Amino acid sequence: MPIEKIIVLEDDLVVRKNLEQQLRYRRYDVAAVNTIAGAQELLSKDNFDLMIVDIRLPDGDGRTLLKQLQSRPMKPLVVMISGFGTVDVAVECMSNGAFTFLTKPFSPEQLAVTLKKAEEHTQLVKVSQFLSHAEDDEAGYELLGKSQQIEQLRQLIRRVARTQATVLIQGESGTGKELVARALYRQSPRDTAPFIKLNCAAIPENLIESEFFGHEKGAFTGALTKREGRFELAHGGTILLDEISEISPPVQAKLLRVLQEREFERVGGNRTIKVNVRVIATTNRQLSESVERKEFRQDLFFRLNVVPIYISPLREHKQDVPLLAEQFRIRFARKHGMEVKGFSDHCMSALMDHDWPGNVRELQNVVERAVILCGERGIIEPAHLGLAQRPDSAQAALGMTTAHILSSSTPDSGGFCTLSELEKRHILAALERSKGNRTHAAKMLSISIRTLRNKLNEYKFKPPAAHPARTAIRE
Repeated sequence: MPIEKIIVLEDDLVVRKNLEQQLRYRRYDVAAVNTIAGAQELLSKDNFDLMIVDIRLPDGDGRTLLKQLQSRPMKPLVVMISGFGTVDVAVECMSNGAFTFLTKPFSPEQLAVTLKKAEEHTQLVKVSQFLSHAEDDEAGYELLGKSQQIEQLRQLIRRVARTQATVLIQGESGTGKELVARALYRQSPRDTAPFIKLNCAAIPENLIESEFFGHEKGAFTGALTKREGRFELAHGGTILLDEISEISPPVQAKLLRVLQEREFERVGGNRTIKVNVRVIATTNRQLSESVERKEFRQDLFFRLNVVPIYISPLREHKQDVPLLAEQFRIRFARKHGMEVKGFSDHCMSALMDHDWPGNVRELQNVVERAVILCGERGIIEPAHLGLAQRPDSAQAALGMTTAHILSSSTPDSGGFCTLSELEKRHILAALERSKGNRTHAAKMLSISIRTLRNKLNEYKFKPPAAHPARTAIRE
């Protein structure tokens, strides 16, 4: 309920009592006064969501109060009323910030319509304020891929989206769980209503309940005003509970009640608030295993797991890597204003060979870095990717395998190579791989030239005789 507290400012006792009765019947908190001074006293003590203000009052003109209200940081909506209304008066009130103007006498139906519009307007404003401060990195991104896994995922999304069922999305970090959640929202009947996201892992435990359900003024230190929680903001729409496995057992119990009864109370409040929301939850854990370890409530798991959706890691559908990489290249070239033509064949092979432990998010970051670093030529090469060499390729680059190194042992080592001997052979292999260039060898080993020189002196290493046309060992 976006509107809860209302001031009725009306000098006519019969009209004031009638309005007060109608509003209380609709479960609003109502404070009724007959003077501007009385209304100002109420406003100095608390924040109100709506005011119904008569124009002609014993101690002044309601339009003067309307102008004063516009300078308040937490200003209520104002419905101006008058028994002497004209078009000019209505226009003047609206231009000075009134939400609407009603001419007395007005019917209960007219009041009901006005209240409904005020409720919708207030929620829209609160949602807009929330979204203007929210980070929305995934907005506008689509679920990309042509593999069987992605096609099956799209089909499942289409079937589930049009229902009201609660959905639990599971998958490793970086697989695109939020993209799936947004696809469910965009294809649902609630696509014109709010989509509110809450990252449960990013909010301190002592604040998570307030983020979920909101709080009343004075509920705890720092609660200077009433604040609506994410469930209230999502009323009529969809709420995404990201990384749901991170919430504590007490909050799990309260979340279970919301899923079962669709109602809750704010922190520090006793008013029961009913909401109509669709819940989508995500997790990078196996929640069934968390249930077995008593870390997650079993009954809450059953409530969330009405429709489970599993997203495969990128390593299980690598055929989508070229398409994803190309789309990311186009996106980030446009974002950074870079002229990037494409990937070299060796670069694409490197992308296909990588296991992508960070999944699509890792690929996205790698391509963005490559776009920035690729240079004027505009072709992305393996060196631009910044991918770590796999162990087998690193050893191949050194020109000897681990088995070869370990098989060469000293006479007194019992058939096994000592650590110092292994270090010596590794350094000499790097020197051989760099064709005698000590600077390159030091870089390969991530040590300084001085350290390499000291090690070679320790080994009493003597470089081969210089070739007539060149020097064998260079720096």
